Amino acid sequence: MIKAAQRVRKTGHDSVLDLARRVLAIEADAVRALVDRIDERFAKAVELILQRSGRVIVSGMGKSGHIARKIASTLASTGTPAYFVHPAEASHGDLGMIETGDVFIAISYSGSSEELVQILPQVKRRGAKLIAITGQPDSALAREADVHLDAGVAQEACPHNLSPTASTTAALALGDALAVALLDKHGFSAADFARTHPRGGLPGQAVARQALLHVEDVMRTGDKIPKVASGTPLRQAVIEMSRGRIGMTAVLDPAGLVKGVFTDGDLRRTIEKGTELNSLLVDDVMTRNPRTVRCETLAAEAVHVMEEHKVNQVLVVDERGALIGALNMHDLFRAKVI
Repeated sequence: MIKAAQRVRKTGHDSVLDLARRVLAIEADAVRALVDRIDERFAKAVELILQRSGRVIVSGMGKSGHIARKIASTLASTGTPAYFVHPAEASHGDLGMIETGDVFIAISYSGSSEELVQILPQVKRRGAKLIAITGQPDSALAREADVHLDAGVAQEACPHNLSPTASTTAALALGDALAVALLDKHGFSAADFARTHPRGGLPGQAVARQALLHVEDVMRTGDKIPKVASGTPLRQAVIEMSRGRIGMTAVLDPAGLVKGVFTDGDLRRTIEKGTELNSLLVDDVMTRNPRTVRCETLAAEAVHVMEEHKVNQVLVVDERGALIGALNMHDLFRAKVI
């Protein structure tokens, strides 16, 4: 009896495995069939998107809607601004999101989804270009499109040939092909990808690690910090700034607290005034109350401080205001924070 039960279970498992292989084979065949359909229509779709003056809107109902959301997300994360609009919501006010210069990508295997067909005249009237991804070249959606991309499949992977399976896989693959072709045309780099994926996505989650870097992880310390005492002759401060090679030197009071910062910008402004440098102390021309950050600050926040105040370097201080580090944009570039 036990052996008989084991045979039944094995047969059941074999049936499941065979069905899974069949599904994957059907879906793989559906994607492979698309290769021969990549022609001038696909190139025209890419050009329509490249030449747009607005954004890309992707829309679909039901399972096609889920595929549309994913395609919109992939486009947006690879350099082509895009968003999803639900076709039913579009007829209740969301059409206001569509403007002249936009490209509207409509996904429907039948090409006759009622919600999509109903909004087509309004999409056209608003001046948007229409790209249709359907499995029916003679459908209403395909006929009205500026470009039709054929995502037809020989059969669905569903045993009843009813549930959208192979057809949604084909539509998704076409969307990925569009996104990658556009990525290449834009010259979208790995660095661009990192900026749109600040919480991960590169091998080894490098982006996530970079996002969590703190100032203390990248700042200069010890002798690498250019610094002079308050009352130092200006010429000596210039020498120290040159030694430090970050375009500034900190100016400290006797207790080691930051009193000011002397930058190459301060030096240029002093020279432009025609002032005799030998007669000046660093205190005469330094920037008082400079921007500072704490060592526990996220490096990304330090970038924001530097960009907001249009400075290329910043001093790092402790809770008393004593100098403990220095940071400039090149340090942040090297650490791949920016």
